[in-house]
Amino acid sequence: MIPLLIDTDTAADDAIALLIAFAEPSVEVVAITAVAGNCRVEQAVQNALYVAEVCGSAVPVYVGAARPLAGPLATAEMVHGADGMGDAGLPIGGRAPADGDAIDVILEMADRHAGALTLVMLGPLTNLALALARDPDLADKIARCVVMGGTGDGVGNVTPVAEYNIWVDSEAARAVFTSGLPIMMVGCDVSRRDASFDDADVAAWRALGTARAALAIDATAGLRRFVRSRRNTDVFDLPDPLAMAVALDATLVTKAEFLNVAVEVRAEFSRGATVVDHRGLTGRPPNATVVRSVDPSRWRARLMAALAAG
Repeated sequence: MIPLLIDTDTAADDAIALLIAFAEPSVEVVAITAVAGNCRVEQAVQNALYVAEVCGSAVPVYVGAARPLAGPLATAEMVHGADGMGDAGLPIGGRAPADGDAIDVILEMADRHAGALTLVMLGPLTNLALALARDPDLADKIARCVVMGGTGDGVGNVTPVAEYNIWVDSEAARAVFTSGLPIMMVGCDVSRRDASFDDADVAAWRALGTARAALAIDATAGLRRFVRSRRNTDVFDLPDPLAMAVALDATLVTKAEFLNVAVEVRAEFSRGATVVDHRGLTGRPPNATVVRSVDPSRWRARLMAALAAG
């Protein structure tokens, strides 16, 4: 089995990404590390523990960074609800995280599974940046690092040019992208094109009649309210589940390029932008495999299989 460590700011799409991971027999989720982002880190821990419980998993969930490396935390509660899971009244809370610190756990698992560990980063990259600062050799121990973050086409989802996870902690993202880690970036541009859903899809989830499908519907309630009220549409995208699917099966990717990705940290209008050097104009060496497209039908089939499980 492939050892998988998932770092998450658990909200709606993170929860569905966890459902996909728990349904995959070829991997072992060795740990979940929580980070502040979509919601505060304490809530992210509780949400991850709840999803694991629904899936019958006893995977340990560890508390990680409560704030970005620099500046205040800007949550996405306006999108995902106060509890990060759609404010649908799910029985979230009261579960105990595992003893230990998320950064220590990342380093421990990298040593224990040296050369084999896959990191799946679903939130801001704060925990990973802190781990890299503590162990300069960490990048050499990781087999793959799949990052849900950034945008390959320059179109953001929290500012005109920045994706949320990178924007929330741009300093951490810059540290990660310059670390030498074997990064595969699955940006919000890919989910916008290849991972969009609507009310008909939600109805298909409901028809499955499983606890996991019900969780997906409840968890996305806040997101669906947000897109209706702010964008006057029922179309929403799920970037984290798409990144998880790619982490589990790279053959889902139909186009990717090995390119240099720089992270803007200071500019007034473009903080958090992932500046992708598509034409090699900067002369900087490539540092990330940038996913441009996936097979929509195959990845949707994987999602439906995960929601049907159990």
